[in-house]
Amino acid sequence: MRRHSSVHVSATVEIPMCTRLWSTRLWRTAVPGLAIALVPLTQTHAHEIVGNRFFPATLAIDDPGVNDELAVPTVSYFKNGDDPTAKQLDISGEYAKRITADFAVSFGADWTRLKPSWLPAVSGFQNIETMFKYRIYRNPEHEFVMSVGLGVEWGGTGSAAVGAERFNVYTPSFFFGKGMGDLPDTVSWARPFAVTGVVGYAIPGRSKTVSFDPDSGDIGIELNPRVLQWGGSVQYSMPYLKSAVIDLDLPDFINHLIPIVEFSLQTPVSNTLTSGTVTTGSVNPGVIWVGSYFQVGLEAIIPVNRQSGSGVGVLAQLHLYLDDIDPNGIGRPIFGSAPPPAKPFP
Repeated sequence: MRRHSSVHVSATVEIPMCTRLWSTRLWRTAVPGLAIALVPLTQTHAHEIVGNRFFPATLAIDDPGVNDELAVPTVSYFKNGDDPTAKQLDISGEYAKRITADFAVSFGADWTRLKPSWLPAVSGFQNIETMFKYRIYRNPEHEFVMSVGLGVEWGGTGSAAVGAERFNVYTPSFFFGKGMGDLPDTVSWARPFAVTGVVGYAIPGRSKTVSFDPDSGDIGIELNPRVLQWGGSVQYSMPYLKSAVIDLDLPDFINHLIPIVEFSLQTPVSNTLTSGTVTTGSVNPGVIWVGSYFQVGLEAIIPVNRQSGSGVGVLAQLHLYLDDIDPNGIGRPIFGSAPPPAKPFP
């Protein structure tokens, strides 16, 4: 998620003088937990095959894959954690391109509409985001993969009306995925399970934002904390169950499903004098249907606390595997030969 856009928590500081501090951004996310952590839509979402394990492109967090892919559209709708709370609709797209077989760059954009119950709706684009990701390790025997990345939110490319900041945010991140296919025969039923995870550290390019109202003479100060972004997923692969464990002769539609539970959280950890250190985010149960050339995902958005939002939202995504659709054309790495297509269903 976000994109809701920047990763910092803003707050207004009271100065012991007649001049009170204020914020000019009525629509900015005071605690952007759900809005930021839910839908990292402009990060590289990539499917990954390691040994017999197919890791789908997850919706609420980024996964360890490095591939040529297109996620469009990704749509989310929920009540955010703003004060006052607002109904938030996000529609986004993202394109990921491999430079080499192990290194990819992605670009994403997100359009947001905010509608509080007692104010007119506002809409606009969030800041453009880029992710540079490199796969550093893959172990097919143990279905294990690791990647590192650097995400950049380009300040000033979005609309301030929906909370897009004027400064860059840099997020170095670590990603991993582990399938359970190496479990012993006594628990073969658990082999279709897999977990993925991500840990990132968001660093604003500006430690604070100062604003001035020429009409009232008020000064506004917003601190931009550094934020720990962390999340994971637990998934059970029906394709893996059929192909690598046992064929239960289930309907073909069921054999293409991956039930999944994701969690996406963020915790301010530095420069938090005015923002506090409350963890915000969501838990996202859902299901992904996987085909040979694309996947479709649907998840609920359940905020972890009031600062993250209220009620239950929804998140949906169509994701195209360009490296499988056209492995010798648009899905081919810029440098190096094209590896054979890694389809979940050959």
